[in-house]
Amino acid sequence: MKADQIVGIQWGDEGKGKIVDLLAQKYDAVARYQGGHNAGHTIVVDGTTYALHLIPSGVLNPDAVNIIGNGVVVSPEALIKEMKQFDGLLGRLFVSESAHMILNFHILIDQAREKLRGKKAIGTTGRGIGPAYSEKIARGGFRLGELRDIDALTANVQEYFVQNKPILDALEIERPDEADIRAELTDYAEKLLPYLANTTQMAWKLLEDDKRLLLEGAQGTLLDIDHGTYPYVTSSSTISAGACTGLGVSPKDIGKITGIVKAYCTRVGNGPFPTEDFGEEGDRLRKQGNEFGTTTGRPRRCGWFDAVACRFASRINGCDDLSVMKLDVLDGFDEVKVCVAYEVDGQQIDHMPLDMEHAKPIYKSFPGWDKTEGVRKFEDLPETAKSYLLAIEEMTQTKIGMISTSPDRNDTILL
Repeated sequence: MKADQIVGIQWGDEGKGKIVDLLAQKYDAVARYQGGHNAGHTIVVDGTTYALHLIPSGVLNPDAVNIIGNGVVVSPEALIKEMKQFDGLLGRLFVSESAHMILNFHILIDQAREKLRGKKAIGTTGRGIGPAYSEKIARGGFRLGELRDIDALTANVQEYFVQNKPILDALEIERPDEADIRAELTDYAEKLLPYLANTTQMAWKLLEDDKRLLLEGAQGTLLDIDHGTYPYVTSSSTISAGACTGLGVSPKDIGKITGIVKAYCTRVGNGPFPTEDFGEEGDRLRKQGNEFGTTTGRPRRCGWFDAVACRFASRINGCDDLSVMKLDVLDGFDEVKVCVAYEVDGQQIDHMPLDMEHAKPIYKSFPGWDKTEGVRKFEDLPETAKSYLLAIEEMTQTKIGMISTSPDRNDTILL
């Protein structure tokens, strides 16, 4: 048995949560492999809305095991708060003992650094994700498994403040009292130790036992630390290959890869966004799509579908198909546009350049349609909507496997 995978193809917020929730009903386990509580998945089931940040979307399947892998940076405080939404998680939720922790001072560092960047601010959520990953790479981080020895962990945190005193002083971050650190870590240990596990071994065992495992990514390909619009990216590997390091499965363990895209584009935070619409149509997309961050509440920047970026992302992830989300948000537009190429320094190119800041979109227009909301069969879609979707298939060189026509789990067209 191989593990199937869901990846975001744009700048995140594509609607992965709904698709993972829909698919999770058929899987034995769902695993998160990167990111932190800066990610947000919104799922609507029978009119009830759930906002998930760390717990995998499979939590709404009572028969599914949910795994948070070693590649995730975990805020114990955020995880404990999120766990309170659900009953009976023990035995259904497992968190990697190797996952690195986001502690309160990581958040303070994140916010202080972002403030110092001034006009060059990345647009981070300020939740400590970057500093936690930085410390992990610098070999100075703290793993959840260390909660088993509070004395040693408290001493290590204290030593961290000693070693980094000049930097922390410059950022005006005060060293916490040892008793406060110990109390905080003890509270985390009491609440999280029963959920810690060797999740790599778990993943291997699931596959060896022919169990169905679904891998759930956070953020999107264009925010990947290596392949995204650097430096306006997240601090982890958001592409499909990130599952191998973030969970411990091999490339040979990966089966079907499904890319998730919106029928248009959005982005949160700073950074290049060639198809961003600054006018009435961008405002209309934001309003009709309720484009406000699940995690931050920030209004998302909105614009037209970028086929060039989507083709790149589909290729680098090895997508077998695409799930097109929020088609209904385009209902009522007289025309919809798709970026088919860029103009850079007077030259037309059909690939993503290193410097996306100066890439101007070259559009192809398509006639709009009246209503797709709630449609559950492809043949019932307006002809112009069908043409738009078929054009996306051709331009991205990736077939479409699913189409979402509302936030509800059941309003989904399977092809």
